[in-house]
Amino acid sequence: MGSAPRVHALFGQRALLLTTAALTGWTVHALALHRRLAAARRDPLTGLHARPGYVQHATRSLHRHGDKTMLVFLDAVGFKAVNDRLGHDVGNALIIAIASRLQQWVGDDGIAARLHGDEFAAALTCPAADRTRRLKQLHHLLHQPVDVDGQAVDVAVSIGASSPSDLHSRDYTYVLRGAEGAMYEHKREGTGLYRIATPDHAGEPTVNGRRLGRTGTTAHPLASEDLR
Repeated sequence: MGSAPRVHALFGQRALLLTTAALTGWTVHALALHRRLAAARRDPLTGLHARPGYVQHATRSLHRHGDKTMLVFLDAVGFKAVNDRLGHDVGNALIIAIASRLQQWVGDDGIAARLHGDEFAAALTCPAADRTRRLKQLHHLLHQPVDVDGQAVDVAVSIGASSPSDLHSRDYTYVLRGAEGAMYEHKREGTGLYRIATPDHAGEPTVNGRRLGRTGTTAHPLASEDLR
């Protein structure tokens, strides 16, 4: 009779061990899945956030901080020529340098992202009174030459910025369109350090879904397609 409790106890311990092992296995699996999902939201070359993470953070910032939120859209100038003339390794070095400097600029209070190719974006809390200083700082930081194997390679970046105070809207898509339109104006005209968006920039027409100013686009009076 005395052996029965011991048998039950052994079975109980075994069940507990199996349950613990199963829970541990699921925990490890969940952590691994979380890491994979987090990695998928990062750009593999630069480590910056990819578009999904940027959209989430920027949208949340616009709703929480309103007029104090600034979205910035950036595009490297003459990047294809660098790739063609100096090679893709140098091009990648420039992309990594831009990403690092952009991350340094936003600091802990914002987010930096690589959206596609040589297109970058940032979102941060920046009161209107501080905007000019911060954008001048960004321009200066991004336009320092990059040392690639002892060779100084010049960097040029077009910059557009917008906020709800400029566009009278907290809608993420509309505010980002403003920053993008301002950036392409800066790229086309090549003057000044950056552009601040107006409602006209947010409503600027496109050609075949591409903003005027991108390679392969020209102005057309009937161009009115929405971006993306």
